[in-house]
Amino acid sequence: MPIYEYKCSKCAAEFEKLVFSSTKVQCPNCGSAEVRKKLSTFGMSGLANPAAESSSSKCSSCSKSSCASCH
Repeated sequence: MPIYEYKCSKCAAEFEKLVFSSTKVQCPNCGSAEVRKKLSTFGMSGLANPAAESSSSKCSSCSKSSCASCH
């Protein structure tokens, strides 16, 4: 049961909806069924950006050398 992002063609509202296989999607703002699924991006967590870190920097909330282990 994925969550999709939509944009309403009538009022331009953007919203997310948990969609089951037979769900008819309507805009929660105006009630229109003229909605388009947006191309979604997703976040990745737990991956460190080596270019953003230096080996001598410490995490401000602990004594580790990388904040990747704090999150």
